[in-house]
Amino acid sequence: MADNEQKFEIQKIFLKDASFESPNSPEIFREKWQPKTGIHLTAQNVKLSDELHEVTLNVNVTSSQNEKTAFLVELKQSGVFLIKDFPEDQRNHLLGSYCPHTLFPFAREAVSDLTGKGGFPPLLLSPVNFDALYSQQLAKLAQEQPTSEETKH
Repeated sequence: MADNEQKFEIQKIFLKDASFESPNSPEIFREKWQPKTGIHLTAQNVKLSDELHEVTLNVNVTSSQNEKTAFLVELKQSGVFLIKDFPEDQRNHLLGSYCPHTLFPFAREAVSDLTGKGGFPPLLLSPVNFDALYSQQLAKLAQEQPTSEETKH
């Protein structure tokens, strides 16, 4: 194999942190289950070496019933990825979109397991378009950067 050949590998996928809280149980189980659920996803990455990167998908779920918190789920689903000899824009796309997309099914399963074990119907997170989220993030960063005209003044 040539030294400068592009290479992408999943080295390890692991649950880094998980928390489940049901502060109003068992009283909450006496009510008809019609929750309002909010989901917040973020991803971050840390460069471990020139070729290894840790990517973490942060998932926060809050579910309430009649203005009372039914449950809270917070988890960090992580992976270590080898990314070798990709141009910077492709490497950033892998880290910002493809790696979180790879981690999502594992996070989805963990959320479902935690809510089910907490006595609630298992919560199945809907699919997420990480390419669209990454594009939105790039657009937001571009808007925050001053233009060359603004930096001259």
